[in-house]
Amino acid sequence: MIKEATGLITPSTENIPKQLTDRPQWVCWRLEMRGSKPTKVPYIAGTNSRASSTDLMTWSSFEYAFAAYEAGEPPYNGIGFVFCSADPFVGIDLDDCRDAESGEVAPWAQSIIARVQEGYVEASPSGTGVHIIVEGTVRDGRTRKDVHVQGEAAGRVEMYGRGKFFTMTGETL
Repeated sequence: MIKEATGLITPSTENIPKQLTDRPQWVCWRLEMRGSKPTKVPYIAGTNSRASSTDLMTWSSFEYAFAAYEAGEPPYNGIGFVFCSADPFVGIDLDDCRDAESGEVAPWAQSIIARVQEGYVEASPSGTGVHIIVEGTVRDGRTRKDVHVQGEAAGRVEMYGRGKFFTMTGETL
């Protein structure tokens, strides 16, 4: 795992599944502040124009997005995959479940990951979350749920089938 000066995991390509890299659903992204909170904002690869998670005309091939990220002009923090109704994929985002230094995953998240029989599992760019991509559907295209362990908030699970993008690291678990 290589981290940028921002503390984010630098994306690598060798572990990202071909089923994803074959699809023209890729964007670049930058970490930007919205108020006091850092937010991952999608961009059209090779430009300073924002991409839309609902407009396929703002997406590109994996190769083009990764080349734009690597070129560093304009600078991006990474690449992302956009979920849409035309693909069979669902993204499951497990927030605040992983120690960025040790890689240890919280038991509540590990129980979700253990149920993934056919899918792709990677660390989020911060290293503190986990992204899972599987084939399936999500009612209404998305759902969110806070996870509680012994009455205490432990993390959040979000699932997306369309209209969202996942930042991708290639840092498999």
